[in-house]
Amino acid sequence: MRGFLPGVGIVLLGFVGGSFPTLAQQTSGATWSYDGKQGPLNWSHLDPAYSACSHGKEQSPIDIRGAHLDKNLQPIEFHYIAGPMTLTNTGHTVQVTPPAGSYIVVGGTRYDLVQFHFHHPGEEAVKGKLSDMNIHFVHKSAEGKIVVIAVRLNEGNPNAVLAGLWEHLPKTAGATDKVSESMSPAGLLPADRGYWTYEGSLTAPPCTEGVRWFVMEQQMELSRDQLRTFGALYRVNSRMLQSAHGRKIEASE
Repeated sequence: MRGFLPGVGIVLLGFVGGSFPTLAQQTSGATWSYDGKQGPLNWSHLDPAYSACSHGKEQSPIDIRGAHLDKNLQPIEFHYIAGPMTLTNTGHTVQVTPPAGSYIVVGGTRYDLVQFHFHHPGEEAVKGKLSDMNIHFVHKSAEGKIVVIAVRLNEGNPNAVLAGLWEHLPKTAGATDKVSESMSPAGLLPADRGYWTYEGSLTAPPCTEGVRWFVMEQQMELSRDQLRTFGALYRVNSRMLQSAHGRKIEASE
């Protein structure tokens, strides 16, 4: 995102009526954007609540390089279920709300899948190379801890789950649409679940830190048409890479 949160950032400010608010519903902070005077370089100047965007030392996204293999890292347990989904155009991304009940287990702790959203181009880099797009799966534990799983997407073969979602893409900010047929977020995950992990932040205002990131090593594909369809809505909705400030990046394999 040459700066973004929905990409992760979008939701994690708290519960509203038992669910996370969309960016469009977050009215407590100043308006921000991915370009111009309200773009990423100025986020911290728009609102004192956004100060971490410039002054934080564990900001995301970062360039994944120099990762250390840690054979003690446990696999992520995915428990994603199929069902209808709701798509919301937040004005910063398209956010998908899956049916309740999908979750992951990391280090013995359950994190419920709250939402996932898309960035174009991708935010995370691997050895300096950005992907065409990426998906951020945002999870929250009962204690309020946030885990984000990032999946990189590059042009190739069509993705069946994206095909179903793209038929319902809301075109204007604030608009929503529903996918009535049963779909599973698991169709957007790579077969190989190896990952890189590090401590980071939301990638959009307020850029809150203390977020555990898992970047999947294996990439997924989407077709040129699928890529162009999202790009027509959001030409750029990603934040530029942030300094690692010496943070440890670990690899599970």
